[in-house]
Amino acid sequence: MTGERWTTARGSWTIFPQLCKGCGLCIERCPTGVIRWSSEMGAYGTNRVTVEAAGCMTCKICADYCPDAAISVVVEAGLDKGR
Repeated sequence: MTGERWTTARGSWTIFPQLCKGCGLCIERCPTGVIRWSSEMGAYGTNRVTVEAAGCMTCKICADYCPDAAISVVVEAGLDKGR
């Protein structure tokens, strides 16, 4: 499955547009507010989301709350200790 990927020093964030139904749970739950609505439409005919990766703290809350597994967050090795 093809996704859009952003990478930072803390890890990587991938959204799979074909799975995003535009429910907005990730936007509501993001503690840093870096997930926003995209002007692009998803597979379900609704706006999908995008991320400002530089502000992402790779907490994985968005991925945990996404009911369709449309978001994947991978924390860089060694940075997830103490969470």
